[in-house]
Amino acid sequence: MKLLLLLVAVGLCSAQYNPNTRPGRTSIVHLFEWRWDDIAEECERYLAPNGFGGIQISPPNENIVLSNPWRPWYERYQPISYNLCSRSGNEQQFRDMVTRCNNVGVYIYVDAIINHMCGSGGGAGTHSTCGSYFDAGSRDFPDVPYSAWDFNDNKCRTGSGEIENYNDANQVRDCRLVSLLDLALEKDYVRGKVAEYLNNLISIGVAGFRFDAAKHMWPGDLKAITDRLNNLNTKWFPSGAKPFIFQEVIDLGGEGISTSEYFGIGRVTEFKYGAKLGTVIRKWNNEKMLYLKSWGEGWGFMPSDKALVFVDNHDNQRGHGAGGASILTFFDARMYKMGIGFMLAHPYGFTRIMSSYRWPRNWVNGRDVNDWIGPPSNSDGSTKHVTLNADTTCGNDWVCEHRWRQIKNMVIFRNVVDGQPFSNWWDNGSNQVAFGRGNKGFIVFNNDDWYMDVTLYTGLPAGTYCDVISGQKENGRCTGRQISVDSNGSARFQISNNDEDPFAAIHVDSKL
Repeated sequence: MKLLLLLVAVGLCSAQYNPNTRPGRTSIVHLFEWRWDDIAEECERYLAPNGFGGIQISPPNENIVLSNPWRPWYERYQPISYNLCSRSGNEQQFRDMVTRCNNVGVYIYVDAIINHMCGSGGGAGTHSTCGSYFDAGSRDFPDVPYSAWDFNDNKCRTGSGEIENYNDANQVRDCRLVSLLDLALEKDYVRGKVAEYLNNLISIGVAGFRFDAAKHMWPGDLKAITDRLNNLNTKWFPSGAKPFIFQEVIDLGGEGISTSEYFGIGRVTEFKYGAKLGTVIRKWNNEKMLYLKSWGEGWGFMPSDKALVFVDNHDNQRGHGAGGASILTFFDARMYKMGIGFMLAHPYGFTRIMSSYRWPRNWVNGRDVNDWIGPPSNSDGSTKHVTLNADTTCGNDWVCEHRWRQIKNMVIFRNVVDGQPFSNWWDNGSNQVAFGRGNKGFIVFNNDDWYMDVTLYTGLPAGTYCDVISGQKENGRCTGRQISVDSNGSARFQISNNDEDPFAAIHVDSKL
């Protein structure tokens, strides 16, 4: 009986690490600041047909409206209430999106802002996305409702009320992060209101949550909240399925808080992943791709089954958060595609793709002073539709990295090789490397400054394959280069260091 109870407890715990994606779908995409109507269309027309498992969406709840003079992206991270209205759409549009995406097997993960409300200088009035009244000065948020009793003002022990020392775990969790009003999550009432919000989203049909600023919340408080969460909606998910949890914890080492403190709640964002991979692909500090043979736990990362990984996210592509200048973004398109290709081919972690919008960068003293700019907007401040160009890329300043052929095809590659071991590593002692995933897929990189011409054992069945980086298989032929695997499982790879994309990938579904 004790063993049975233990197994049940382990099952309930491990369920929080399960992204709940449909079998054969292994990656999610962050459609940053997209409108709900556009997301619903994208699920049906592109994400489902190309094997994407789900979407991280921007916070759906009511937030403060800021003018800077245009509305910055970070206003979404300053809640006023848990009403479902934002510049992405109203509650009905949100419900419609969740239903339509779920119906085609692309699931929704909500960016949940539960550590805080708006900034302490947010003022009073109805300048919020639903028009709800609030008074940041008196800590009055009647649409939740929260009052001054529900914040950590008396618990923080710094003179400013702000976090002043990141080596002090108490400050990091009890004081204000950049002046945001810090919720007292140890209080049963506050935990109840947060759980009520999350359970409402679960009832609508979401599959899980990203906990923003998890590092600034006590693990015990988060555990108490997640223990109150309902099972997922059985219209789309198996009976007893738990919401997927992944937590934003920036831990590059040397601070007072560790990612491991949060493993008991769900997966955790591995910020070292993008920072280190960017350094390697940029060849900074004499790093070489050959060192990636031990990628993953061998680089000091958290266990693979606890990690959510990404090359960049909405913060660090703007220089916020972790990673600094090494982070690869769409602005570095050639290297970025290589980084995403490596991530999607390698078995470590659960993978998330970034899908961005453009903004005019303006560097002053090493900082982009335009890092605040919100999504592409109309003259009234409303968010522009995501329009599509004839070549399937996006218009209206939406970048849509997930629609880049190389990235989309590597999402499919990861689905095809799912469950296969990391195998058949090769390197030239420098920045030409290759590896396989069992007998299902093989990828080759040339990040050196000279031509690559090698014959390598792939482990794949004999035949002619379409490289899914330079093109793909369409109507029984290759639109890019063909790669022949001989009866011994070997193939010749010729990749110029001047190629638009100096890497190649093949998998069993790209075989002619």
